[in-house]
Amino acid sequence: MKVEQISIFIENKSGRLAEVTQALGDSGVNIRALSLADTSDFGILRLIVDKTDVAKQALKEKGFTVNKTAVVAVEVPDRPTGLAGILKVLDKGGVNVEYMYAFVERCGENAVIIFRFDDPEAAITVLTENGVRVLEGDRVYTM
Repeated sequence: MKVEQISIFIENKSGRLAEVTQALGDSGVNIRALSLADTSDFGILRLIVDKTDVAKQALKEKGFTVNKTAVVAVEVPDRPTGLAGILKVLDKGGVNVEYMYAFVERCGENAVIIFRFDDPEAAITVLTENGVRVLEGDRVYTM
């Protein structure tokens, strides 16, 4: 029930983000979700793509440093306190959220949030035992 995410370290200078997206597009890779965090010198671009291995190879060939990480895609009720309810479940279960970001699609009446946990397996167990829907990777890549 984990989803593969790629993280790309990019210099914080004009044009670098465009180079990443062009390399992915030229390789036929579709970006499904993204998060960009930056400092004054560099950024970390986190992506969910439809072809993780193709994306990783294409970016390495262009000289980018790329890592693959396991994250979890969770359906979150799209209403006030929807996210708060999920976070309460995780807190009660003793699960730490390292970071999260929104997905570009909705799943029925719900939003989709990508979570990075310090212990993904424990998080999946806590979520599913509390009736929270965790999405399979194949579903996320093709939404």
